[in-house]
Amino acid sequence: MPQTKNEYVTLRVDDGTTMRAYVAHPTDGAPHPGLIVFQEAFGVNAHIRDVTDRFGREGYIALAPELYHRTSPGFEGAYDNFEGVIPHMKALTDTGLESDIRAAFDWLRADASVLDGSVACAGYCMGGRVSFLANATVPVKAAISYYGGGIAPGPRGPGLLSRVGDLHAPILLFWGYQDKHIGVDQPRAVADALQAARKSFVTVGFSDADHGFFCDVRPSYNAPAATQSWALALRFLKTNLGQG
Repeated sequence: MPQTKNEYVTLRVDDGTTMRAYVAHPTDGAPHPGLIVFQEAFGVNAHIRDVTDRFGREGYIALAPELYHRTSPGFEGAYDNFEGVIPHMKALTDTGLESDIRAAFDWLRADASVLDGSVACAGYCMGGRVSFLANATVPVKAAISYYGGGIAPGPRGPGLLSRVGDLHAPILLFWGYQDKHIGVDQPRAVADALQAARKSFVTVGFSDADHGFFCDVRPSYNAPAATQSWALALRFLKTNLGQG
């Protein structure tokens, strides 16, 4: 695995705001694919930075934008205090997120060390939904969504399935079938919409996994599901970014 460097950068967003992002990138001087890592509801915290670093060690120039930059730049929520993240989540809009997505995508595309035309995205929890939205907003080559609630219509809103025709790239969706936040109807609805639109997708459900199963600092962490999904995610990216 290549040695990596990590740093924070500041991105300009087309609504006039600025957004900090955490970057991990190989230091070998060679060109690499770019990857946007979309945060959980708890911000670009130590876990999301660790995931970004892991992608960097796998040979990606990985960028994790702080999506709460309009309400609380640098916010890091605690996993045992979900109430503390709710105001920031509620302040997000799809219009604002699309601006953030474009800013992250354009930053990677402008980086001379990113392979031309090779940008993908991956998101977790709230970021799983944002990854789906990113696939409909910018021409990524692949998208990964981990337990992305709110893609299908539900109590929290109309969802994103009206955008399914806009998807640019194959998408890999991971779900935990013990996830009471999402249930089983939403994954089915997402798969049905993707199938009806003739989009390229892979959906994987882990029968004994709960919401947040990939996060190794949450009580719901499920090591077998996390390990298997990581291997699938890396292969999915390599396949769709033309890396073999």
